[in-house]
Amino acid sequence: MKVLANDGISQTGIDALEAAGIEVITTKVAQEQLINYINEHQINVILVRSATKVRKDIIDACPSIKIIGRGGVGMDNIDVEYARQKGLHVINTPAASSASVAELVFAHLFGGVRFLFDSNRNMPLEGDTKFGELKKSYAKGKELRGKTMGIVGFGRIGREVAKIALGCGMKVIYSDSFVENAAISLAFYDGQKVNFSFKTQSLESLLKESDFISLHVPAQKEYVIGASEISQMKNGAALINAARGGVIDEVALIEALENKKLSFAALDVFENEPTPEIKILMNTKISLSPHIGAATLEAQDRIGEELAEQIISISKA
Repeated sequence: MKVLANDGISQTGIDALEAAGIEVITTKVAQEQLINYINEHQINVILVRSATKVRKDIIDACPSIKIIGRGGVGMDNIDVEYARQKGLHVINTPAASSASVAELVFAHLFGGVRFLFDSNRNMPLEGDTKFGELKKSYAKGKELRGKTMGIVGFGRIGREVAKIALGCGMKVIYSDSFVENAAISLAFYDGQKVNFSFKTQSLESLLKESDFISLHVPAQKEYVIGASEISQMKNGAALINAARGGVIDEVALIEALENKKLSFAALDVFENEPTPEIKILMNTKISLSPHIGAATLEAQDRIGEELAEQIISISKA
């Protein structure tokens, strides 16, 4: 069996696959050359993250492919249903990166309430000449403790976000039409645990009550947060999206930041990837990262191990 890890795979994943007698190729093949490469090398498994797309054309043109693997959660870059109709296995790693994404949410959140994303832009340019002015402009920071974190989508990542929020002393509320009730166990280093119970509420009420809103939903056909939803949010609230590009109306977001309806926003994903709109990139009230939610060494190790386990299991079936 041959595996093409076109968007990369951790060394732990490679080691596990090779120990099972499976050949792993980590060559990065351009999207337009994939079909030829797969057929020429008789690839049986293609592994992708968010960059490479596996659509109907590849599925139809490459009969050697038996498994399509996504290192991560969302599979909107794969024609999943069509592949499964054709008898292919489609796998992902939903649990591997949850903690990493949640920590990135709070990296943005901590930086947002203390203006670090803007300070890091301005201090290298003006820190030596306008130190006092900069200090004054960043003097109205906020604490997270006692604030309300609204989480839209309460799956694995949403719950990890909730755990960190609880640890920061925040009130947590969520909205999820598929999860009516949820229980979270907050574990500490010494073995102690504290249990919390939650009940979903309407998106409308969450928008009105939350100081910060973090989105954790799959790709949608329509915006989850548009101008109407933003208008229902608290004045001075903030919005974080580390889920999927296209769930926030970026035009409405910029307008809300410019008219000070929202205090700041944080985006790890964008409507247009890999070329986000320049108005987003240049906005001084948006904390930015280039879709790196799962990009930690620990998460990549877990992703590689989880993919390897599933591939080995399927190969033995």
